[in-house]
Amino acid sequence: MGLWQIGTDTLARSRFVLSPFAETFASLKLLHAGTGSHPGEEAWLRAHLPGYRARLAADPVAAHLVRAALGTSWIADFFCPTSCVGESFEGTVARVRAAGADQARANLRVSLRGPLPAALERDDLPERATALLTSVWEETVRPYWDRRRRILEADMVARTARVNQGGWAAVLDSLRPGMRWLGESRFQVNLNAYPPREVAAGAELLFMPVTPRTGWVSWEGRERYAVVYPCLGVLAEDHDRRPVPAGLGALIGTARAGLLTLLGTPMSTTQLAAVTGQALGSVGGHLRVLLDAGLVERRRAGRSVLYVRTVAGEVLLEASGAGTRHPEPEPGEGVRRRETAWAQSEGGTSAVSPEPSSSTDFTHNAAMPEGV
Repeated sequence: MGLWQIGTDTLARSRFVLSPFAETFASLKLLHAGTGSHPGEEAWLRAHLPGYRARLAADPVAAHLVRAALGTSWIADFFCPTSCVGESFEGTVARVRAAGADQARANLRVSLRGPLPAALERDDLPERATALLTSVWEETVRPYWDRRRRILEADMVARTARVNQGGWAAVLDSLRPGMRWLGESRFQVNLNAYPPREVAAGAELLFMPVTPRTGWVSWEGRERYAVVYPCLGVLAEDHDRRPVPAGLGALIGTARAGLLTLLGTPMSTTQLAAVTGQALGSVGGHLRVLLDAGLVERRRAGRSVLYVRTVAGEVLLEASGAGTRHPEPEPGEGVRRRETAWAQSEGGTSAVSPEPSSSTDFTHNAAMPEGV
């Protein structure tokens, strides 16, 4: 299995961060897989998959490049650098462009576990990779970034609250299948048979949520390590497309009924505003009404206040014909090699579809099996 040795001080200093590049790379993986894990993802694919496939059909070199870079269990290092704290998409992708041609070809041989196809024996691979990633960002991620950012921030709030409540072990165990804290400074990042990796004392350890159901691990030298993981499914799903039971909406109002259906999972006011698009004040007002009616209850988690349905709320939802929500799937390496640990074999990259392992998918880019 893929193990990281992480000191207590390093783990205590770790942090959750946003990465526009990681979100873009995860979206590329979803486009490559071609199958969504929920209706919102499928709608996004219907809007953008034809254009993506047309681009690859018009540029066979790019098509070979993305297949080779995503590999089978390791993502080509140059293709997926580890983002820094606060780094823009443009800042991270500039490091893709800056890679040397020899480095790019060597990385691709590792991800392919063999020789390059003749089409990739060329010197412009970093430029082509940059162009492809930039098009995915500009055309399929940036138009939705404001909403996705709110969702990712909500996930980070929820994870931080869980750290405060149950410690890091509880959070690490929940990031994705195959990933868990084993104790004695051992963090299992995937089920792949890689040698243990020691995270150097003083290194920066970052956790980066993405909305597609995929993930990977990566690192830059010995100074920065990252775990990219799929955010909580209840946040990532497109709730605008989730119907509210008509009878329940008529009884307590459509907006309140929508909130009640979401609260099978504890969520904060900020998270609810992020996933519904309602103003924070409006969400707060609706929650007060539901609270007074005994349909939801409040719980404190660290500095966050979370709301969840009560038994009465469950009964009302069941009586309306909605039933309770089905539990969603649990949201869960240098030089830089990326193994696709979340590759399809482990339930990986695209929340739903089998997808080829990439860098470590749990990338160093080790790829993990997975699932937007």
